Amino acid sequence: MNTILFDDERFHHFLPLTHTRPLSEMRCGILTMANRWKRLLNQDISYQTELFLREKFSLNIASENLFINSTLIPSPELIESIMDLKTGECLMHEGVLLVAKVFEEEASDFTIEKIIDSTLQKEYQHAVKRMLNLWDIFHLNDEMIRYDYDLLTKGRISQPVSSTNTVLGKQLFIEEGARVECSVINTNMGPVYIGRDAEVMEGCMIRGPFALGEQGVLKMGAKIYGATTIGDGCKVGGEVNNSVFFANSSKAHDGFIGNAVIGEWCNLGADTNNSNLKNNYEEVKLWSEYKKSFAKTGLQFCGLIMGDHSKCGINTMLNTGTVIGVSCNVYGAGFPRNFITSFSWGSANGFMEYQLSKSIDTAKRVFARRNLEFNDIEQRLMASVFERTSEQRRY
Repeated sequence: MNTILFDDERFHHFLPLTHTRPLSEMRCGILTMANRWKRLLNQDISYQTELFLREKFSLNIASENLFINSTLIPSPELIESIMDLKTGECLMHEGVLLVAKVFEEEASDFTIEKIIDSTLQKEYQHAVKRMLNLWDIFHLNDEMIRYDYDLLTKGRISQPVSSTNTVLGKQLFIEEGARVECSVINTNMGPVYIGRDAEVMEGCMIRGPFALGEQGVLKMGAKIYGATTIGDGCKVGGEVNNSVFFANSSKAHDGFIGNAVIGEWCNLGADTNNSNLKNNYEEVKLWSEYKKSFAKTGLQFCGLIMGDHSKCGINTMLNTGTVIGVSCNVYGAGFPRNFITSFSWGSANGFMEYQLSKSIDTAKRVFARRNLEFNDIEQRLMASVFERTSEQRRY
């Protein structure tokens, strides 16, 4: 069965992160949503997403196709219901399309409304959990690290733990090629997963639940509180609490990041700090790029959301509930405003447009440092973000 993860209207609520990826490429837990379904179903995944993303995230259609809502968090009951679904049927829950099995003709002309109208609707009778808002990425990270840890380690044996470490508890799994020395790891509060070829340098203090992705690095003396995920290829030091780094981003020095989501190819300068709690202890509101207004999070702790390719200079201070778009450069003294639109360059004293050509040149150099190419597809996607956010840049 050909499996396709489809984005519904919640896609827009995850801007600026969805400027550069489908919903299913979000990381929450150890894995992205797409990789989690790939492992659960033992099938390759493709994407039904916005047109501007399809050159990079392709859609594959076969004679029979299984469509799964990208926001869904799996459960045993949901997986069983998916397996029982027949072609020409769909699963619904309170008016939301969860899953559908359709033939090639329906898949080729996919819209949610057409699928609902053309299939036999079956109401899903169990509880449904979905990732619905930006802050869910870190808010649900504890639960999803535990889920992914069990998924990834079931029936497997960890690599041995070096005797130079102090380990509390038993839920520590180290993949092949990983290096962990002279660190304190507490798994009593949740599991700790160290990915293939990752490195935990000397003096790190880790409290689970925690995940370090493939080829990720924890710098010397890092202090990590759960529930935190450091994605593939990231380099992180200083103090981090309940945050998710997607992939290939760096926070190599001291400074605090808490209740945050950091996209790909970001860099946080030395002593960058974000506030995650208001001084009056009120609920944090977060700017919604989609609604063009502030959204109530229901959370007392909410820090930073940073889109792909954005950077902060040394000693940058970021207020509670700050959202930074794609390819921004933030620096200077004082607190900048709490929404910085994509392709902005500046500080608390003011911003100007970050030219597309300069942004692409920087991305090329960043990719080259890791022996990768910022190719034509990546460049066209960045140009698309620049164009689609141009109306927001009114300084």
